[in-house]
Amino acid sequence: MTTVPLGNVCQFEYGKSLPDKTRTPGDTAVYGSNGSVGTHEIGFTAGKTIIIGRKGSIGQVHFSNASCWPIDTTYYIDETCTECDLEWLAYGLQYLNLGSLNKASGVPGLNRDDAYQQLISWPGGKKAQRQIAAHLKAQLAEVETARQAAQAQLSDSRLLRSRMLKEFFAELDAAPKKKLGDHADTTSGSTPSRGNKHYWQPAEIAWVKTGEVAFAPITATEEAISKSALAECSLSLLPPKTILIAMYGQGKTRGQSAILEIPATTNQACFAILPNDTWEPDFLYLWLKSSYQDLRDLSEDRGGNQANLNGALLKALEVPAPSKTEQQHIVAHIQAAMTEIDAMENSSKAALEDINQLPGRVLAQAFDE
Repeated sequence: MTTVPLGNVCQFEYGKSLPDKTRTPGDTAVYGSNGSVGTHEIGFTAGKTIIIGRKGSIGQVHFSNASCWPIDTTYYIDETCTECDLEWLAYGLQYLNLGSLNKASGVPGLNRDDAYQQLISWPGGKKAQRQIAAHLKAQLAEVETARQAAQAQLSDSRLLRSRMLKEFFAELDAAPKKKLGDHADTTSGSTPSRGNKHYWQPAEIAWVKTGEVAFAPITATEEAISKSALAECSLSLLPPKTILIAMYGQGKTRGQSAILEIPATTNQACFAILPNDTWEPDFLYLWLKSSYQDLRDLSEDRGGNQANLNGALLKALEVPAPSKTEQQHIVAHIQAAMTEIDAMENSSKAALEDINQLPGRVLAQAFDE
């Protein structure tokens, strides 16, 4: 199969501006660099259209089966811009990975003259192109079905972990409960002044932010403070096996917990539960993990503009308190079950990663020389 420069077989046309306020909702898709961004009552392209990201998400390729409105962050190709079969050409553009041609130092941008120089395999007339496109469409549909199945399996394994934790602790409903703040010492931290370099240099003591409290052991931190900060900034050096809870933070952060595996301090948004005689650290951590959504609901029930947890709410938590021996048995059972679920999840992740590589391989088989 021969190769030809892309510019020999098609022409990239500029999309047209269409601000939100000028759009009239309708049946025609409006496309930006990263895909459909709304609708309008009319389109301006001639039938089937390839849309290519020009600014921002450069090189992304989208396909419309009908006339559409590509906006001014895109290029487009319709039947007036090429004699090729448009579906075949769309697959060819995906294979060329035009996003790698970015030369802009600011907002990523695609120069069409650079794109025109890329070589594309040329199978001949439209009949051959249509056959290739139909074959690719069928193959990629199978890949997408496999991807969705693998994604569902991965989601199921994560859901299973959450349900398993809930079920283990549901069996403790009849167990005695104790108020957290009455049976464990708790504290929070602070943020030393960023304007005082002596609080941050030398970086001697680990300092935890809520973004690092993410249902995983904390063995290192992104930032560290000096001994001067520890002495002067209302901070306590927390021992290993302290449990941390994120009282507030972006996205999913609020309500997440973690176990310290190193001595560390924290910022003011972390609630710390020190090792104590009532709860095994792993038991308490797993219970808090199983209660994640409950903690988020607890903070949202407070109303106000921002849903935050606070020390008073967390100290008032009623936590199951079986004997420490029983706690150790429960932790062992949970960890054994977690190991099996982790294996399932890792297998699903590996399968999904392999499947995500398949579209590129399928396109390579069709367009490699």
